Amino acid sequence: MTGRSRPGRSASRTFEALPPAKGSRAPFAVSWWGRAWLRSIEESSLDSGRLSRGRTYARGGAVGPVTVTPGSAAARVQGSRRTPYRSTVRVELLTDRQWDRLLDMIAERAANIAALLDGEMPAGLADDAAAAGVPLLPGPRDLDPECSCPDWGYPCKHAAALCYQVARLLDRDPFVLLLLRGRGEQELMGELGRRDTARAAAEGAVSATTAAGPAGSPARTGDPAGPAFASRTGLPSLPAPPPLPDRAGRGPALVDSAVPEPGVDPAALELLAADAAMRARHLLAGALGTRHADTAPPVPLTEWQDAARFAAAHPTPDVFARIASNCGRTPGELAAATRAWQHGGAASLDVLENPWNPPASLLARAHEALRADYWADGGPPRLRSWRNRWTVEGHAAQLRLGRDELWYPYAKDRGTWWPAGPPDTDPAVVLTALLTTCPAPPAQRCANRK
Repeated sequence: MTGRSRPGRSASRTFEALPPAKGSRAPFAVSWWGRAWLRSIEESSLDSGRLSRGRTYARGGAVGPVTVTPGSAAARVQGSRRTPYRSTVRVELLTDRQWDRLLDMIAERAANIAALLDGEMPAGLADDAAAAGVPLLPGPRDLDPECSCPDWGYPCKHAAALCYQVARLLDRDPFVLLLLRGRGEQELMGELGRRDTARAAAEGAVSATTAAGPAGSPARTGDPAGPAFASRTGLPSLPAPPPLPDRAGRGPALVDSAVPEPGVDPAALELLAADAAMRARHLLAGALGTRHADTAPPVPLTEWQDAARFAAAHPTPDVFARIASNCGRTPGELAAATRAWQHGGAASLDVLENPWNPPASLLARAHEALRADYWADGGPPRLRSWRNRWTVEGHAAQLRLGRDELWYPYAKDRGTWWPAGPPDTDPAVVLTALLTTCPAPPAQRCANRK
């Protein structure tokens, strides 16, 4: 442990056991840092079957209170025997030099501290840390699971259950990840406060020296910008951001106004103004959000994507008829595209129209997830696969994998596949919901729903 941080014994947190969630299809991690933790254990596992049983154990409430200390998380996990096993997952501690780099990166921006206190891990911080040689997020083989059970699996199902439960804790509090790397929340906030005080004092000394001029010379009085730059209080504060309106405005009423200019459609102008107001409110909501600094700029839409977006945002017969007559697509194609956009935007529209060949590893993990969640019921239904599409035999139901690694539900009606709901990371969640709404015989029941 030479050169490693040596935190005190007080740097420890114990979390109460999470309640059972049997039958739930909710993902174990929603946050990007929680998913990074799961990828680390899933990509390094030597047996996907043990991971599946670990998920079942975690959802079944088999994991007791979890104690997180610098470098490890531990809990007792109830297996098939009466006495629970002691499971641990270890993480390498950051060195003191790595912590210095990381703390400097956090202190450079007040938004980093605000995000952490708000329960968010700034994405830019993790990227900058990795570039500086500070492995904040674990990668493959960075987690070292151990268990007192006789199973030599890597990991065994008990340690896997602990790892999935820790992902839930990380989702709730990013300071859990920082504690695993070696520093607790109080220690971190105290160190950040000291760095901020030292930086303010250093900047004040530099300002005073600049205002006084070279040694032995009088202070400069003829430089009108000197006092402003020498004192923080001399700089004007930024104006407060505008409040977010409850709803977007409709814009001016043009239909009943005076005679319009030749070639101008007042109803279309009203609709475009309303759409612009709606999009402006959406952008303002994103700008006022806590993660605006880490949000990528919007990608420009194609003409067809914008047509689907517009029809989904303004679902009226008049709008649909106008777009259908000018977009060069059939009404059926526009209807399917509109429904796809409502369920997931541009990514969902891509799933509707463009089949692709996913990596074999993604499909293998999905098969394991289905087998794990349906194991008590004799396994999942039979599926016919073609590229990124899995059709359920005996049902008018289909799963489609998007390039965003989400699974999208589809139902068949009158020979056409239609988007049937929102996507999910877990194919078992999508399949269960889809078979509930489209049970056999599906042809009549799905048709009645459309």
